[in-house]
Amino acid sequence: MTRDDALAINGERLWDSLMEMAKIGATEKGGCCRLALTDLDRQARDLFVSWCREAGCTISVDQMGNIFARRDGVDPQLPSVAIGSHLDTQPTGGRFDGVYGVLTGLEVIRTLNDQNIQTRHPVEAVCWTNEEGSRFAPAMVASGVFAGIYDLDYGLARADAEGRTMGQELERIGYAGDEPMGRPLHAYFEAHIEQGPILVEEGTDIGVVTDAQGQRWYELELTGTESHAGPTPMDRRHDALLCAARVTCLVNEVGLTHAPLACATVGMLNVHPNSRNVIPGRVFLTIDIRHPDDAVLLEMGSAIRDGITRISDQAGVAHSLEEIFYYAPVPFDSACVAAVQSGAETCGYSSREIVTGAGHDACFIAHAAPTSMIFIPCVDGISHNEVEDIEPEWSTAGANVMLQAVLTKAESL
Repeated sequence: MTRDDALAINGERLWDSLMEMAKIGATEKGGCCRLALTDLDRQARDLFVSWCREAGCTISVDQMGNIFARRDGVDPQLPSVAIGSHLDTQPTGGRFDGVYGVLTGLEVIRTLNDQNIQTRHPVEAVCWTNEEGSRFAPAMVASGVFAGIYDLDYGLARADAEGRTMGQELERIGYAGDEPMGRPLHAYFEAHIEQGPILVEEGTDIGVVTDAQGQRWYELELTGTESHAGPTPMDRRHDALLCAARVTCLVNEVGLTHAPLACATVGMLNVHPNSRNVIPGRVFLTIDIRHPDDAVLLEMGSAIRDGITRISDQAGVAHSLEEIFYYAPVPFDSACVAAVQSGAETCGYSSREIVTGAGHDACFIAHAAPTSMIFIPCVDGISHNEVEDIEPEWSTAGANVMLQAVLTKAESL
């Protein structure tokens, strides 16, 4: 095949598809609520499948409900180049997180059809199940099962707050497939909004994602002494909330010390007894730390552990700290990263290397196949919010780069 470097996707068609999908689960503030394996998720899946069939794709669904829309290559026995993301959203989510990557995959296939281009490797558009983890924890569970991170029984047994499992809900909405889990992929690409402010503030068109940050999550319980807020002298108090406030400052300082790539957050705080005239006797809080270098991530964790011991001892407050989640940093495949970079150059877009601070299906698929990601800007860097927004030209740019990257990999050995 002779490739025309000026080849471009149909940006208007992609945008129309995004807007049509956004009607399913639309919220008053312009976002979407389309939780995994609900009836709304089924409607979104049905629409995606219908569009893929119209594009001539064959559809298969695996045992975790992941959807694969396949366009055959010259040699159908070769492993495919896959492009994907997810259609489920946060409860107050936006119109583009996840869905942009799924529909970019479809648009690449539509463009290949328009141009009568036959690739050597098959090309697939993929929709992964339950990336967000809003209804079923953990996040990215179905891509995790595909990549061998979790086993199938574990994935199907994940339950929502009402006790309904993913396996039961897949059956209910008609997406309990029979395709076996996991198979070779020649490459995997995922297009996504950045979910941060770097690209939009710099005016850069494309983020070439080189790595995903590692993560460690902790749960901390601080136990002091409940006492009356009036008669108890200040120097006699064992205030669990005051201790929690100092820990929060410590976590923030650890993040700043390892800037600019580090992130450190206290995201949840439960105070007991939560009464206005009682010194808090117990506080539960969560800590989330992230960094793309595993050694630095370990150093951050050690600094937080040591700091919590020091702070709680000084306050006369007992503490119990448990690490509940560890996710190693993920370096993306150098050849896939190079294909994205080359695609941006071919299309004439400005680009920069970037590290993703959020989890994505690509982070798990990278354990099973050569992988990279393409980021586009989002307005004010806001995501996981109904006001999440992008410009049509940004969606076109990311899809054009995706087309070039896919063509590069779909022709390679």
